[in-house]
This record gives sequence, C-alpha cells and structure tokens, in this order.
Amino acid sequence: MIVDAKIIKNGRKGVITMKKTITVEGFEIGTEENHEALTGVSVIIAKKGATAGCCVRGSAPGTRETDLLKSEKTVEQVHSIVLSGGSAFGLESTCGVMNYLEEVGVGFDVGVARVPIVCGAVLFDLAVGNPDIRPDKEMGYLAAKKASTEIFTGNIGAGCGATVGKLRGFDTVMKGGTGYIELCLESGLKVGAYVCVNACGEVYEGEKILAGALNDDKSEIISSHQLMLEGAESLLSGKNTTIGCILTNAILNKTECNKVAEVAHNGYALSIRPIHTSMDGDTIFTLASGIAEANLDTVCYLAQEAMRLAVIDAIKSAEAVQNIPSYRSIYFMSE
Repeated sequence: MIVDAKIIKNGRKGVITMKKTITVEGFEIGTEENHEALTGVSVIIAKKGATAGCCVRGSAPGTRETDLLKSEKTVEQVHSIVLSGGSAFGLESTCGVMNYLEEVGVGFDVGVARVPIVCGAVLFDLAVGNPDIRPDKEMGYLAAKKASTEIFTGNIGAGCGATVGKLRGFDTVMKGGTGYIELCLESGLKVGAYVCVNACGEVYEGEKILAGALNDDKSEIISSHQLMLEGAESLLSGKNTTIGCILTNAILNKTECNKVAEVAHNGYALSIRPIHTSMDGDTIFTLASGIAEANLDTVCYLAQEAMRLAVIDAIKSAEAVQNIPSYRSIYFMSE
C-alpha cells in the first residue's frame, strides 16, 4: 500500500505542495523555509529515540555525527536527523534542533543534562535564491518545533532550493524538491522514504525522463548519457547532492540499519542518472523505531522501492520558481 497525498496550498505564501501523513510509528517531521531566498531545512524527530544507520555514497559529503552511526560505535540510538540546504553553512541548523530537543526533555540523561543525538547532512542550493541566507540555528529550532505526522512535499524543507539537471550549468536546470512515500505491508511492517532531490543528472520514472538538463530554448531535456560522453564540465562544480532518510517501524539493530541505508541507495540509482559522482555528497540515513518483526531483506527491498518512488514524488510535487521550470509547469497543470 502506498500512502495517498492531496494537492493543497499549505499557507506558506501560497506555495502549492503535496500534503501527506506519516504512519510509521515514532517519527515526526518539521520544516522551515525561506521561499524568497530558496533555502530550507527538514527535521526528522524520534522523541523516544530510534536505532540509526547511514550510508554516504557521494564523494563530497557535508555531514554531522555520521561516525557514531558506524556499527562498531557505542551510541545505538539517535533523536533527530536534519537535512538542510545551505551547503556546509546549513550544518548550523542542527544546533537549533539540539536546543529544541533539550528544552522538551529529549536526549540521553548524562546526570547533569540531557544530550540529544542529532545527525545531519546538507545539500548545495547557494546558486539559486539568495546565497547570503542559509538555514541557521533559528531555522532549525523552528523546524523542530513544527514537527508533526502531517507533512508537505514539493518546494519544502531542504528541497526548497533544490534543482536537477546541472550538467549544462544552472541556466538550464529544472526544479528539484522534497518527496515522501510509504510502503506498508499487511503484516504491519512500514517503510517510508523522505528525500530532498538536488541531483546533477536527470530523474527517471522507469525509462521516462521527468526532469533534467534542458536545451538552450528549454523545449526538451538533453540526455545525461550524451552529456557525460561529451565530458560535461559542470559535473565538477560540486553543486549537487541528494540526501534522504528511511523511516521504518521494523526491529533492527545498528548494523541492519546501516545495511538498509546502503540498499536504499539503489533507489537513487534506479531514478537518478548519474548518481554518486565525485562531487556529490549523496547520503541516506535509516531510523528504526523497533515495533514490527521483519525480515531484513524485505525491509531493504521496501527501502529501495520507497526511495525510488520518493525521488519521483519530489520531482512531481515541485513547483517552478524564478526562471526554473518544473515537471509540473512543463508536463502537468494542477487545478
């Protein structure tokens, strides 16, 4: 079963987005954006803690506290995953999330304080909007405070300023965004994928190109295969990165969470071409709330499929901004 969505105006300066409900137990998501500056932050919160893992496949990541997610490290659970725009500047937003969680009593009790464990990753959106405005401590705090099971996708959170198709430079890109998909089995197992798509290549649904690098008059998408063979220099700009998180109610240990994150990258590879380049920071986290008994391979497969569909959802939910067209503005007219 795939969780349904509704197209609505979410009240944030009339931005049209997709409204969805998180049914995976133990998780809430909040976002904060600056739609004029085209940047934002997404905060996934597990107030009771969740077993976590991570897999970084891009060669130019911007992350926080990912070392502690290695299987041999001591910490087993985390309280938040922060996905942010702003490139490395956006890591500041994680401090605001820590402040909020401390205020509400979330974190490990170390005697003199409660210490929330907050991990994060960032994407590059400084080339659109206002590069002087980035997700900061206040934006992270506000996003955490808004966390709910009712969420929005599209030009929201860390996907607010995301773009795709950068192999010809920024003049011919299309709009990326934030997507979310859940897959639920009758057994009670639930796997959701939340992703902010900011890829250098194009996004596919099967063999259909949804978004990518446009030609000069923006009338058609040029194949990344062709551009890569021609030696696309824009690949070296480092202005890319797709970041996401798998949410599941499965009972998993840290090693298994890392495996799920690893396999979920297949969802990227099935929907984004090229992916995991030398100047990307492509990263996926896993959070498991530990409720449902499940076979690890089943969880991994659902994570892969949910992530693939979430990438597609991000593109289909995004709206055109400034001079950047979107899938919806080119192919689909909403009511």
